[in-house]
Amino acid sequence: MTTNDYAEPAATLLNASMPLLGFGTWQIRNSDAPQLTAHALEAGYRHIDTATAYHNEAGIGKALASSALARESVFVTTKLPPDRAGKERRTLEESLAKLGVNYVDLWLVHWPPNGRAAPRVWEQFIKARQDGLARAIGVSNYSLSQIDELTQVTGVAPEVNQIRWGPSIYDHGVVLGLQQRGVVLEGYSPFKVSNLSDPILVSIASRHDATTAQVIVAWHVAHGFVVIPKSARVDRIVSNAAGARVPLTVEEVTAIDGLSRAARVGSSRRFG
Repeated sequence: MTTNDYAEPAATLLNASMPLLGFGTWQIRNSDAPQLTAHALEAGYRHIDTATAYHNEAGIGKALASSALARESVFVTTKLPPDRAGKERRTLEESLAKLGVNYVDLWLVHWPPNGRAAPRVWEQFIKARQDGLARAIGVSNYSLSQIDELTQVTGVAPEVNQIRWGPSIYDHGVVLGLQQRGVVLEGYSPFKVSNLSDPILVSIASRHDATTAQVIVAWHVAHGFVVIPKSARVDRIVSNAAGARVPLTVEEVTAIDGLSRAARVGSSRRFG
């Protein structure tokens, strides 16, 4: 077992501590999930991100069952597909059974059902948290206005919004909007939205004897964003995690912020 443990740094949720570094499992086959998740846990990841739609919860459950780690030391996220609206409790119970756990640490609405905020779905998430089936609840791919609708109708704000995120689509307006609402920003596809050959990233990586992928992970952590890099290669699983320990300077973080093309792609309109 590795001596690394990436439980910290973490974001504070209502009933849980959410490690800023997570292991993303999108597109990882169920048959590969036990071994790859086990490697991630051995590398020090203490946060595993999956979803009903990934069809790999059972494989991840095998890794959790075979791990020597205590259940409470691993933060587990899964998500409700939008087409399961109206079947929230049943879907969550199926996820718990596949994962082999009594609760998930975070349950997300994967996408707005039919493109709408869906307060009735959110009410079921609130109930699941009250019943102890999910320690924290949130959304994914929601706009600020949709988050506001959920909060206004139910009186309960999402704790997390998981969105496509990286330096090239960094938008301070989105960051500020989520902060003002007390919502943690969690980013997915950090490498897919990034140019890993960008000269600024290459220069910063060289200074730290790091890879540009590690610099992108470090940038998320420096901002306090949750990041869930995904890889099906063991060496990259280990390497990506090490990015959480790269100590970027304020000047380097600012330089990476400057890579944003948000003004050109209209990120604020997409999430605002």
